[in-house]
Amino acid sequence: METLYHLIEQYGLLIVFVNVLVEQLGAPVPAYPTLILTGALSASGRYSPAVLLLVAVCAALLADYVWYLAGRRYGRQIMSRLCRISLSPDSCVRQTESIYLRWGARSLLLAKFIPGFASIASALSGTMGTRRRSFLLWDAAGSALWAGLGIFLGSLFSSAVDDLLNVLAELGHYGMLMIAVALAAFVANKWWQRRRFRKSLEMARISVDELNTMLEEGNAPTIIDVRSPLSQQDGRIPGAVTISNQEIQTFVFDGPVEGEVVVYCACPNEASAALVARQLMRRGYTRVRPLTGGIDAWRAAGYAIDV
Repeated sequence: METLYHLIEQYGLLIVFVNVLVEQLGAPVPAYPTLILTGALSASGRYSPAVLLLVAVCAALLADYVWYLAGRRYGRQIMSRLCRISLSPDSCVRQTESIYLRWGARSLLLAKFIPGFASIASALSGTMGTRRRSFLLWDAAGSALWAGLGIFLGSLFSSAVDDLLNVLAELGHYGMLMIAVALAAFVANKWWQRRRFRKSLEMARISVDELNTMLEEGNAPTIIDVRSPLSQQDGRIPGAVTISNQEIQTFVFDGPVEGEVVVYCACPNEASAALVARQLMRRGYTRVRPLTGGIDAWRAAGYAIDV
């Protein structure tokens, strides 16, 4: 533990840069403990708070810019992939598009404080065609706010942080073990939250082939498109009705209770579609199914799209 303490004292700026960079690239390695720790050390004069903030912002901006470029090149594919690997349980393309459509590039100012949105905000900016200058400006401001708060908290509670470090140093190898256990517990908790979220969305699905057969035979169910208005501009499944951003929690639906309903979205694991399907079931609809693979699977199968 004493070795780690000396490493932080000597190479704190490098550790902050690597930790923030890795976290913002998507690894489940929280950077806030490092920012708070080095913030506490800056209060005793070991680091310059301004330099510490600059290093953290540069690391965050570099990682975010990588995702921004990926979003511009690969579009929604990169966002869906990020949602699938993210440990945040509520990462969802529809949710993040709703926030971004409302606030635009300004949403980057608080993006890192919003669960789910933080993990794919940069890629979303590229996908939405945000200007590079606007992205860099708002993302730098948001990174400064996020990192600055961690450094400020560290300096504010520097005495408590010093006491904690002293206790861990006295524990020696057990102190290192406690840090490792805490990190493992953090990752495990995130994984468990995501697992519970996905478990809550388990229900019967309908395949795109089944839905297309129903449409061809004239037995069309009520089809609900729960994507954001921006995504809906790319086309919808024939006959689909839409739910706006504002209505996803309190939407009005007047279809017959005994009728069949198919809900689709563009989220990984059909997250938004399954959430809406659950709401319909609570209202008494028993024949509700999300569309497996959503609109992407429908397009991939080559079926008709209404523009």
